[in-house]
Amino acid sequence: MQIEVNDSRYHVEVCGEGFPLLLLHGFTGDSSTWTPFCQVWGKHSKLIIPDIIGHGKTDSPEDLNRYQIESAAEDLILLLDQLEIEKFDLLGYSMGGRLALTLAILYPERVRKVILESASPGLKTDEERILRRMKDEELANFIKDQGIMSFVNYWEAIPLFSTMRSLPNSIRDSIRDSIREQRLSNNAQGLANSLLGMGTGSQSSWWEKLDLLGCEVLLLTGEKDEKFCKIAERMTEEMNRASWIVINDSGHAIHVESKEKFGTIVSDFLSN
Repeated sequence: MQIEVNDSRYHVEVCGEGFPLLLLHGFTGDSSTWTPFCQVWGKHSKLIIPDIIGHGKTDSPEDLNRYQIESAAEDLILLLDQLEIEKFDLLGYSMGGRLALTLAILYPERVRKVILESASPGLKTDEERILRRMKDEELANFIKDQGIMSFVNYWEAIPLFSTMRSLPNSIRDSIRDSIREQRLSNNAQGLANSLLGMGTGSQSSWWEKLDLLGCEVLLLTGEKDEKFCKIAERMTEEMNRASWIVINDSGHAIHVESKEKFGTIVSDFLSN
């Protein structure tokens, strides 16, 4: 379905029955990230699966302010208002995890439980944010100058996703082809603006706000994703009601590399 929010059309998939679960994909992703889980999670949750602004079939406006993480969070609240959903659970992956955390911090009265897959609260220092913004600007310019195909070729080869190459041959190629096709369907302006407006260097740092979260939070990281394991360890120390699970033999994209285990862990957390 299409829902208009702040003059932008959002594409949203809805499936399942039960307590609402808002699912937020990562950078270059779209709602198809989560639709394979409809059959499992749909038994206990009503899945609300939007394409985040600048991604998939959702609009990619020129105005960079529309991509700021607080603005994206507000859009999602207004979207849920139109669906008459007051309180909900949250699951976000990577960029979607940062957006999920933003929602939980800015709208705590709306959120029951939060699951963060390979996510962070942003960068702690101004110096870190400045350096990251410079890198994100370079990448955004690369997307705009070279186009989606060249960018996807580059993005697929970054070390963050190297562990996906160790998937069994029988499924690796089909998964890789499916993800590649989905990434190529994105809009160059949308991805570039997402980096500039919602990138780790541009967003507010939530490190000092983590202790204010009153809801239950589950952090999930892959054993082979050392960077995000360290981040999750630090986040757990700052939160009051956080638990952390490390998935063996998995990297950054746990929902792809350990799909069944990931699905079960999420169901158990939401059902208890």
